[in-house]
Amino acid sequence: MYSVYSVVEIASPAKISQTVCGNLTTMQPPPIPSKDAEHLRVLAICHYVMAGLAVCGLAFLALVYSIMRMVFMNPKFMEKPAGDMPFTPAEFMGFFQWFYVLMAVWFVVGAVLTFISGRFIHRRVNRTFSLVIAGLNCLHFPLGTALGVFTLIALTKDAVLQLYSNAQTPTSDLLRPPFPT
Repeated sequence: MYSVYSVVEIASPAKISQTVCGNLTTMQPPPIPSKDAEHLRVLAICHYVMAGLAVCGLAFLALVYSIMRMVFMNPKFMEKPAGDMPFTPAEFMGFFQWFYVLMAVWFVVGAVLTFISGRFIHRRVNRTFSLVIAGLNCLHFPLGTALGVFTLIALTKDAVLQLYSNAQTPTSDLLRPPFPT
């Protein structure tokens, strides 16, 4: 049978802490995550969001085109021209269709390049490509400008350059999903 003294000795707080925690002098604190790595993660997500917004812009452009086409191709709209117009509304719409085509190509190319840049930032490869796309994103005022400027600031830091040089991602890994599933 155990005596009270032996129970106290076995269950003393010093023994419990040594048993549970081990030797506290050899424990290392958990590593502090790099703020730059977190900034790159957030930038990658923002690139994905910006690519999605470009696709939404393409849908909005299609809506505007359909409304403009309904208005300008309406025969009642062409009955009474106001003043001396150098062209008919149908000719104007024919010319303006090229503007819509160019804007649609701009949205599609911008969405694809921004998405690819987000993948590269997430994988920490092709930093120069992401810098070029950041410059092009500055043309998409106001959200693209903010994203482009923040991307340029983040990717030109020395610590981020070190993160990119430490990450050796094979090209085949670029096809994997960006986040664990």
